[in-house]
Amino acid sequence: MPAPKELDPSASLAALYGAKLRKLRTRAGWTQRELGDRVPVAHSRIAQFELGNETPPEDVAGKLDELLGADGDLTDLWKHVRRTPIPDWARKFVAYEARATAMHKYMAHSLPGLLQTESYARAVLSAGQVYGNGSARELEERLAARMARRSVLAKANPPWLWVVLDEAVLHRVVGGARVMREQLIDLLDVAALPRLTLQVLPYDCGAHPGMGGSVTLLTLRGSGQVVYLEGINSGTLVEEPGEVQQYAIAYDLLQANALPPDESAQFIREVLEDRYPCPPGPPT
Repeated sequence: MPAPKELDPSASLAALYGAKLRKLRTRAGWTQRELGDRVPVAHSRIAQFELGNETPPEDVAGKLDELLGADGDLTDLWKHVRRTPIPDWARKFVAYEARATAMHKYMAHSLPGLLQTESYARAVLSAGQVYGNGSARELEERLAARMARRSVLAKANPPWLWVVLDEAVLHRVVGGARVMREQLIDLLDVAALPRLTLQVLPYDCGAHPGMGGSVTLLTLRGSGQVVYLEGINSGTLVEEPGEVQQYAIAYDLLQANALPPDESAQFIREVLEDRYPCPPGPPT
């Protein structure tokens, strides 16, 4: 039997919860399967709870506290974990993103979080709250977490970033015309960064390999590549090398069909002036 993966309780609240859960389970003398049978949940989910990759539902969290005799300590910690701004399904991806040496992103519906202005991000996150009961406070926490991710581009040695934007991203009015104008101006500014390449995939290219939705490929130092597929309210991390290679080939084809960087920048300028012109100033 392989040795259990080491845990770093300082990595996040979810990691702290997982380390506490493993400690209590080990003290009780139960395997992950034995604890899972008592809850009952699959033992693989117990493993994910302990690794901090997944947060248990409220009823499961309560049962774990009861079974392990935590006297409410696990439940109290669980409440703090649930308030963290990054959902379970994105947590591992964000950790990978923070240490990536290169990123390749194809965005079908919106700008990538790394390039969103605060106003644009607020509009995107507000629209997404229809899938949950997020409070105003939780929205602000998620917004702050998203904006903090932009700091990766300001590092002394930032990762290489390639972004292919579907033309639809430029035309979808997120937050209103003023927000879009601010966002596209900011986009043109960051596109001039030395390690950032931005391309637009125009409607005229027709059918293409990315029609299934947005995709991100991360290159990790010494660990190859991983792929992240984000849905409406979920995400999938692909780590199997053969599958990753298929997405890498698809991304190469998207880049080949997209406009070159200079033409893409001019395309964005034209959309900016045609769709989101400078608003009239106050009356004199």
